[in-house]
Amino acid sequence: MAEQGKAAAFFDLDKTVIAISSTQALSGALRSEGILARRAMLRSAYAQATYQFGSAGAGQTERLRDALSRLIEGWDAAAVSRLAAASVAEAIAPQVFAEAAELIAEHKAAGRDVVIVSASGKELVEPIGRMLGADHTLATAMAVEDGRYTGEVAFFNYGAAKVEAMQRLAAEQGYDLAASYAYSDSITDLPMLEAVGHPAVVNPGRALKAEAEARGWEVIRFALPAPLKRRYATRTAWGGGVVLVPVVILVTIWAVRRHLRRHNRGRLANRQGKCFDRLYLRAIRKGAHFA
Repeated sequence: MAEQGKAAAFFDLDKTVIAISSTQALSGALRSEGILARRAMLRSAYAQATYQFGSAGAGQTERLRDALSRLIEGWDAAAVSRLAAASVAEAIAPQVFAEAAELIAEHKAAGRDVVIVSASGKELVEPIGRMLGADHTLATAMAVEDGRYTGEVAFFNYGAAKVEAMQRLAAEQGYDLAASYAYSDSITDLPMLEAVGHPAVVNPGRALKAEAEARGWEVIRFALPAPLKRRYATRTAWGGGVVLVPVVILVTIWAVRRHLRRHNRGRLANRQGKCFDRLYLRAIRKGAHFA
């Protein structure tokens, strides 16, 4: 057990340590392996979009969790873990903020353990943590039975649940949270930031920046790498992932197409379907990701 009173540094992952959504790396591999179908991908995107533009309350969170649970039900857990590990070096490593890597090194040099805290699945977060040299990772855990995901969420590491995970780890490792540090870009990580004595916000949105200024918290800007600025004109971050404006547009088109198919099986529905396919392919070619 670590020495009592030891401080740790807790880092959110997406848009805090890395410039992209970590699940983007895995979703590409899952699609290429035929595990993630386009319709399922769009359902997940729709759930994320409704969360992003909703009230972000308990009901929205529950619906998002349910959507993600249905998405992975029946998947081979070992295959997902292999794909996740294989995606890290190619897709995640180039997206690590140089400033974040330096900050992690500074904390380790000061004798503090580094902990990655993410709402993404542990299958992806654990290999990313190893790549970053983190001492521990805290992530979402899905239930597995007979080698396949049951669709049940064993632990959803999101919002206030992140604090619960941090407190358990602190008790195990002897961390003093009042002496510890936390970093995040998202307003949904406000409980995580409040749980430590030294919170700081990274590239915050308007709501989190206002909170930080009101509380006197440090505001940090990470700039390297910044590939999303070149690839997308507009982006919005959410607590553990990312919802891109092209996703919202495509989900809307998908919903319209579905409605037309139900009420009009004729020529109009077919034209709308072809339009959707063209827009979908165009967005993919331009680099749009659906996580």
